[in-house]
Amino acid sequence: MASTAAPTHDEPLASARVSRAGLAVAECLVRFVEDEVLPGSGVGQDAFWSGLAALFARFTPRNRQLLAERDRLQNLIDNWHRANPASGTGAPEAYLRQIGYLVDDPPAFAITTGNVDPEISCTAGPQLVVPALNARFALNAANARWGSLYDALYGTDALGDLPAPGPYCPRRGERVIAWAMAFLDQAVPLANGSWRDLTDPDLIVLVDPQQLVGRAKHAVLLRNHGLHIEVRFDRDHPAGSQHPAGIADVVLESALSTIVDFEDSVAAVDAADKVAAYRNWLGLMRGDLTEHFSKNGKTMARALAPDRSYHATDGSELVLSGRSLLLVRNVGHLMTTPAILDGAGEEVFEGLLDAALTCLIGLHDLRGHSRFRNSRAGSIYVVKPKMHGPAEAAFANEVFDAVEDLLGLARHTIKIGVMDEERRTSANLAACIAAVKDRIFFINTGFLDRTGDEIHTSMLAGPFARKGEIKQAAWISAYEARNVAIGIGCGFIGRAQIGKGMWAAPDLMADMLAIKGAHPASGASTAWVPSPTAATLHATHYHQCNVAARQQAVAQQSVPPLTALLQVPLGNPSDWSPAAIAEELDNNLQGILGYVVRWIDQGIGCSKVPDIHDVALMEDRATLRISSQHVANWLLHGIVSEGQVDTALLRMAARVDQQNIGDSAYRPMAGKTGSLALEAARKLVFEGARQPNGYTEPVLHRYRIAQKADV
Repeated sequence: MASTAAPTHDEPLASARVSRAGLAVAECLVRFVEDEVLPGSGVGQDAFWSGLAALFARFTPRNRQLLAERDRLQNLIDNWHRANPASGTGAPEAYLRQIGYLVDDPPAFAITTGNVDPEISCTAGPQLVVPALNARFALNAANARWGSLYDALYGTDALGDLPAPGPYCPRRGERVIAWAMAFLDQAVPLANGSWRDLTDPDLIVLVDPQQLVGRAKHAVLLRNHGLHIEVRFDRDHPAGSQHPAGIADVVLESALSTIVDFEDSVAAVDAADKVAAYRNWLGLMRGDLTEHFSKNGKTMARALAPDRSYHATDGSELVLSGRSLLLVRNVGHLMTTPAILDGAGEEVFEGLLDAALTCLIGLHDLRGHSRFRNSRAGSIYVVKPKMHGPAEAAFANEVFDAVEDLLGLARHTIKIGVMDEERRTSANLAACIAAVKDRIFFINTGFLDRTGDEIHTSMLAGPFARKGEIKQAAWISAYEARNVAIGIGCGFIGRAQIGKGMWAAPDLMADMLAIKGAHPASGASTAWVPSPTAATLHATHYHQCNVAARQQAVAQQSVPPLTALLQVPLGNPSDWSPAAIAEELDNNLQGILGYVVRWIDQGIGCSKVPDIHDVALMEDRATLRISSQHVANWLLHGIVSEGQVDTALLRMAARVDQQNIGDSAYRPMAGKTGSLALEAARKLVFEGARQPNGYTEPVLHRYRIAQKADV
């Protein structure tokens, strides 16, 4: 087939395009799909492209209508605030119902999702989120199904301090062993005495004999609350030599599932970026993804871990997965992509492309062409973020119906996870679940995006409280509690996950151990963690808390009222000193700049960014959204002036430059003319009130494209 015309000046990043079924497709995407994805999928080339073109033609008008409805509702809410400037609150519930922002709850129902893997349906444990563009991180996350508790305790501040540099420290090892033995005493207690005093692995007798499920060479396999624990014995090991029975490690089943993310944690702005992400997803689904890297002067290779084999107590072979169950997060409904132009020369909606391609790639697992099986239940798990209300959830359901038809899949093979991270979704959560009740496998709260939408929705209501105060506001606790209670009320127990958000400080593991146990205690069956090490430590919380019992208790309670959820967390500026205002502004702008400079200049969508106190925090577009919306709100209400913001931006740019002085790829912002990163950060703040729903993607994509064109 003939190629279309060469890229124009307006398309500096577009590769040569190839015509397929009336679509102008970037050549790199065509080659990837036809040479790498379609072979072995069972889907023909012409059938795929014609089906994809039909998908765009059918759903593009609806997608545009849904985005227009977001704007309509936001305009009506803004108008209410203009007409009621002294209300000191958000638009009332009656008004929100009148304009269609709120809908009636559906009659009682239960979801019917079937063919769900046990990692989702009935076993509670940690969940990782990893950027699809980073193969090494993706492999690390996939292999984080099992993790060393000894290593996690020894190498972090989980014990209250960090290890000293140098070789193994026996004194620290003793502390690690003591902590781990206390954990075993609680999770899998011995019938007589403590694990710390055990002298012979062959003499293990548990209070509950059913917790001993298997053995391997020099190891026993235990199970508690559905999670496995492998206790390894080796008296010649440095740690094993310090224990009477030679316990050399305690290995925990950790990250039961991992979300491979195409959304908030990646910077994918063109066809080349999308192909790189899709290729990593394909490698994971085929089981052949590998990554070579240098460590301590040696070239290392990383690949997916094999399954683990044990002798069950009845003498049979027991095989457990060596990898997390992999889910994929598509982008939301907002953005378009230059990877494909439709017949009118318009960019197609990126979410529609993701739906078709990530599921096409998933066929390699379903068809049994993978080295390792991902879903043993025969499902493809797609997490769908940033949907606003039940109509958008119903739209996603219809899209996946169409994708199943395109790929020849049985209805509801594709499962959908609904991110409860937008105000209109959390306020109408039962109706959103009802719209996807036959394929939903997951709901998860997202505090940061939810807060960003809270600010944008009620932008005109008044100045919002400082961010630390927002975290203590009534709507947050109502939001988190309603998410669990509504999910349980809709029949999630035994069928689907109820999740909680990310622990954002990957270096503060002692704090995580002290705080994050509240997530399983709430009845949530999973929660996000920022690293494989954090997954292993967080797994201990699911041994301490019987989530199934907690869910049964929550099922007996009433759903918290909607009233608390609709309370807007406005602040009282008279309580803020000039110093407090300046501190809040600096904190916001430093975080914005620290994240944006890596996004724009290096294409890094998620990373540890030092905050204003040099504490490393995981930053992605959700954290950027809340910070930029917060400053935009304070600008709008005169808490800070444009001059103050510009002065603080330059001061914080110098601070971020200093924090990144050791990064050879870093481009300084302060004192430089033409820094696209600094310009993008400024636009996110000064135009924040005008960004669609406060999202940062349009600005970030525009400036990243400009930066790539300028290289």
